[in-house]
Amino acid sequence: MRLRNIAGSREVIADSKYTVKNPETKKGLWKKEVFGNDHKIHIEIGMGKGRFLMDLAELNPDINYVGIEKYSSVLLRAIQKQEERQLPNVIFIRMDAENITDVFAPSEVDKIYLNFSDPWPKDRHAKRRLPSREFLGRYDKILKSDGVVEFKTDNKDLFDFAVEEVEPAGWTLDAVTYDLHNDPVMNEGNVMTEYEEKFSSQGNPIYKYIVSRKGK
Repeated sequence: MRLRNIAGSREVIADSKYTVKNPETKKGLWKKEVFGNDHKIHIEIGMGKGRFLMDLAELNPDINYVGIEKYSSVLLRAIQKQEERQLPNVIFIRMDAENITDVFAPSEVDKIYLNFSDPWPKDRHAKRRLPSREFLGRYDKILKSDGVVEFKTDNKDLFDFAVEEVEPAGWTLDAVTYDLHNDPVMNEGNVMTEYEEKFSSQGNPIYKYIVSRKGK
C-alpha cells in the first residue's frame, strides 16, 4: 500500500525546485519555460517514487521527462531521489491525472507511460483506471499524432480490461505481451520500476502493451 500521510510532505513539495506549482500556467510552454529547450516531452502518470522516470532520464538526456503523482507522501520520495541525482531533464507535478488536459496543450506530449497503475477493481470505478477509454480520450488530446502510450502491470484483470478498451477508444494495439521479461523483442531496453522488480522476483509475469492512434 502506498504511503499517503507523511507530515510536512506538502510543504517540501511546495518548496522544491523540482516541482512545478500551478502547472496549468505552463500549458503549451513546457519546452520553453520549464525545460528551456526543444526536446521531446515524455510523461509518466502515477510515477510513484520516481525510479523508472529518473533511470529513463539518465539514459536519454535529450528527452524531457515530467512525472505526475497524486500522493504527496509518494512524491516526497521522488523529490529526495532527484535531490541526490539532480537530473536536468526531470520535473514533477503533484496532481490528479483527470486534469491532465488542463496542464498540457494539444500535441505537446510525445509519449505517455503508465506503470503498475491502481487497478480500481470495483466496476463502478472503471472510469478511474488510467488505461480506460475515458483516460485514453484525455491522452488523445495532448499527444502528438504519432505519440504512443506504454502500459505495464502485473495485474491480469486490469491488463485484460486495458486491452479491451483500446478499440472502443479508437486506438490501435501496436504491441502486446503477457510475459514481458521472457519476450525478447518487447523486453529489449526495458527499464524496470520498483514494483516491477519486486513482482517479477516473486515469479509474477509482467504484462505490457503499446498503443497509438495510427492513421489519425
